[in-house]
Amino acid sequence: MEPSPLELHQVYRGLEVIARESDFIQSSVYKNSLEISRRNDKVLYYDCTNYFFEIEQESGLRQYGPSKEHRPSPIVEMGLFMDGDGIPLAFSIHSGNTNEQQTLLPLEKQIMNDFSLSKFVVCTDAGLSSLANRKFNNQQDRAFITTQSLKNLKSHLKEWALSSEGWRLGSSTDSFNLETIWHSEELTERYWNATFYKERWINENSLEQRLIVTFSLKYQNYQRTLRNRQVDRALDLIEKAPATLQKHRQTDYKRFVEQTILTDEGEIADQKVYELDARKIHQEQIYDGFYGVCTNLEDEVEEIIQINHRRWEIEENFRLLKTDFRARPVYLSRDDRIKAHFTTCFLALVLYRYLEKQLSEAFTSSQIITQLREMNFYHVPAEGYVPTYTRTDFTDALHQSFGFNTDYEIVSTKNMQKIFKQTKMSKKVRKKQGT
Repeated sequence: MEPSPLELHQVYRGLEVIARESDFIQSSVYKNSLEISRRNDKVLYYDCTNYFFEIEQESGLRQYGPSKEHRPSPIVEMGLFMDGDGIPLAFSIHSGNTNEQQTLLPLEKQIMNDFSLSKFVVCTDAGLSSLANRKFNNQQDRAFITTQSLKNLKSHLKEWALSSEGWRLGSSTDSFNLETIWHSEELTERYWNATFYKERWINENSLEQRLIVTFSLKYQNYQRTLRNRQVDRALDLIEKAPATLQKHRQTDYKRFVEQTILTDEGEIADQKVYELDARKIHQEQIYDGFYGVCTNLEDEVEEIIQINHRRWEIEENFRLLKTDFRARPVYLSRDDRIKAHFTTCFLALVLYRYLEKQLSEAFTSSQIITQLREMNFYHVPAEGYVPTYTRTDFTDALHQSFGFNTDYEIVSTKNMQKIFKQTKMSKKVRKKQGT
């Protein structure tokens, strides 16, 4: 790998330029990507995450807020739009104390203006889908799909959603009763992989939306298996170290431990009493296997559920940034340089996703990124480039997918320049030249 001719202060100055042109860079990447392939931009996924800084003092974008990693450090927040094929579309950076719900509309409007997009479905989780966001995407040719917490429904809707009667399966007009299935081993086995659903239109704060509730036996079993493990951990805590019980997250197993400090008469107890909170366990079990979605679409239920199920891919994009791409912790301090840092991370993620989809074989993200980093060359002046990496299944798939080879004993300077030129050609030019 050749040493960079740039000095550190020049790199920092370059970051300032990248930050200034970040919006232009994102829109240009989108427009240029259309020459590679069609973008599935009729369905857009949006989510937020945050990145911590190895400092204690708040400043600019770096503010204390709810950290995904539960770290006591200042954070910045990233909002990310992804298209229906998992390719990142656009991002924005906000201070760590910004309400996530307020980040969606500004970036969505930027996409509409800079990318010339107007007809699409926005898919989010419930935490990001405020009433204002839903109403905005209930206009013109836009639509929304968002998860819906059944626990937060009004009592009559919750009763309807959890009722065992009135469930449907696929396009069948038959009505199913979940109680009948739960009490029959034969029916449980038959419908183990099935997803039942029921739906109705509701009016919430002058917004007409369609509430879809699904139920899955497999999902129910998965949730109960996880909870049983947490209950076992809670019992172990009560038996061995109850005094270590402190504040915990909403999903932590410690939530099942009930701590009694007062007696039934209201007096202070001589000692704290720890026991399983059977009431909380029962309250959670009621919702096992159920899942709610709200939308203004009138499409088939199966299509809406399928779109919503792909939300995991945006979480995967965040995981890649934080682990394989090492986007955190961030050591920059100026806001413009922080924005530039995440612009480069965004560009790397876009390129990675296209590379991943282009490869003729499936490889893990760790395999792809690690082996790309190892594909180095030793430059021999006036002769060419000697590869210093080991040939693998990945390098073979890379060469096959992109139509060039670099694993010769030496790659001449002329051939390497040809490869560089080929990577810069548009898709139309490559087709015309038959490459």
